[in-house]
Amino acid sequence: MKKLLLILPLIGVLSFGCSGRKPENLGLQKGRLAHCPSSPNCVSSQENDAPLAYTGSGEQAMARLSRVVGAMRGARLETLDADYLHATFKSYLFGFVDDVEFYLDREKGLIHFRSASRLGYWDLGANKRRMKKIKKLFGGS
Repeated sequence: MKKLLLILPLIGVLSFGCSGRKPENLGLQKGRLAHCPSSPNCVSSQENDAPLAYTGSGEQAMARLSRVVGAMRGARLETLDADYLHATFKSYLFGFVDDVEFYLDREKGLIHFRSASRLGYWDLGANKRRMKKIKKLFGGS
């Protein structure tokens, strides 16, 4: 009986996934993405990481970025505007969902990002690794 009580929550997690609810603070507010929480499961170029640099037009940069992000495993493009991209990434095993946002700063030739887990406290560095991979695939030229 005790084993069953321990296993039931795990079965629930595996059955329904760990998607969590879509955060209400997504999007731009006065030219900024939301602040990261104090937990280590979020990275942001407006707080603790370097943004992506680009040359050429903003339209070309956003098109390249949407191709890079859209081709990644577990990615789903949710919103794509002229200066903003929101994608979700769903983990293969447990279905954890992370929200990844990009903001094109045309004046500075930069693309700021924020990548955050919807649930939990620590993501084992998943968001940091994802952004490092996106930077590498994007190129920055």
